[in-house]
Amino acid sequence: MKFEDLPDLAQSAIRQATTLGATDAECTISEGDEFSAGVRMGELETLKQAGSRGAGLRVLIGKRMGASYTSDLSPEGIAKMVQSAVNLAGLTTEDPHAGLPETHELGSIAGDLKLFSNRTAELPTEERISIARRAEAAALSADPRITNSEGGSFDSNVGGRVFANSRGFLGSYRSSYCSVSAVPVASENGHMERDYWFTIARDYTTLEDPESVGRTAAARAVRRLGAVKVETQRVPIIFEPTVARSLLGNIFDAIDGRSIYRNASFLAGKLGEKVASESITIIDDGTIPGLFGTQPFDDEGVPTRRTPIIENGILKNYLLNTYSARKLGMKTTGNASRGITGNAGIGHGNFFLKAGTCTPKEILRTVKNGFYVTELIGSAVNTVTGDYSRGAVGLWIRDGELAFPVSEVTIAGTLQEMLNGVAEIGNDLEFRGSVSAPTLMLGEMTVAGR
Repeated sequence: MKFEDLPDLAQSAIRQATTLGATDAECTISEGDEFSAGVRMGELETLKQAGSRGAGLRVLIGKRMGASYTSDLSPEGIAKMVQSAVNLAGLTTEDPHAGLPETHELGSIAGDLKLFSNRTAELPTEERISIARRAEAAALSADPRITNSEGGSFDSNVGGRVFANSRGFLGSYRSSYCSVSAVPVASENGHMERDYWFTIARDYTTLEDPESVGRTAAARAVRRLGAVKVETQRVPIIFEPTVARSLLGNIFDAIDGRSIYRNASFLAGKLGEKVASESITIIDDGTIPGLFGTQPFDDEGVPTRRTPIIENGILKNYLLNTYSARKLGMKTTGNASRGITGNAGIGHGNFFLKAGTCTPKEILRTVKNGFYVTELIGSAVNTVTGDYSRGAVGLWIRDGELAFPVSEVTIAGTLQEMLNGVAEIGNDLEFRGSVSAPTLMLGEMTVAGR
């Protein structure tokens, strides 16, 4: 069965469900082909290719919900899925907030969002393996202190998604992405350190050169050699972009509508209030062509959109699906997210911190004594209270320069203090995934060492 045939199949499942007594129904069909090639010390170590295809159905009988899924897309498999979902709905209790979006809320972004590339789908296996080898080889040859490798890899995914419901919505789209990474190991005086780098794109022709990936990974590993534990102190903290985006992940958890209606977030009840420095603007945007959090509609058939979360320090919106919106007496923000069945959760589009005007070097030069964080370890972040404590690795800053590597320390504070304590934001915003941030400097945090 071709992808082009799947919309008819989804609509058929909806018709069968309503015939069996469902008052509303929605069907998701998803397919994907995953590929992964891993090399280590120049030799092919892993090669994996897997395809999957499945359908999920969610039905409502009044305010009672039932769901089922199947990987059997034959007429018999679809019929069994439909019957199972309807039977389950007959056994559940009513939920007053259950239901599909209103018809006027449904829709899809028109035009090409540049989510799919035939070039990625058709790239020969031999070339994929060669790209992984080139990334690792560049890392191994970049510095004599690179003595080992945890590998180079090329990964890709090509898939498609179809969604239909009983209120007249039908939409579909295809997507692709690929990535290259290298993980070299550096050693000196019996001490070993590893680090990594990667590139990711929808179209493999827009990936960074694998040699550049390898050299960057090697430089990151080498700069960690000879790390020390510093004394406990309060100093300015700079998060490099790959680390700063983890802070955005914490913010997402705090503005997830489910956390809000459960009153399980330090941002609950604070819409319209100042919750961060005026320099902070955080945006969720699922409409930017070609990016990794972009899609034409969410997993309830509502168009994705641009939603300001924090604007100049003021909390403007939570992220909501239909259910959480009804619980809160609000409107969906088009952020429903799910696999292929069951109730929708909440996801983000392209969730990012708006860039500032300073270069990373300019920010660095303002710090006389501080900590440049390149990796966070473990997680002790409580988005209910805002308490924040994580192991950290990075480089110590002396007189505006990166002076020596640091490890085995912990940074601690609260998310409230961190948001309000932002001193500078870099101009180096890059979208290496659906969550992105530029360099971020916090005025002061506790670094706990020896």
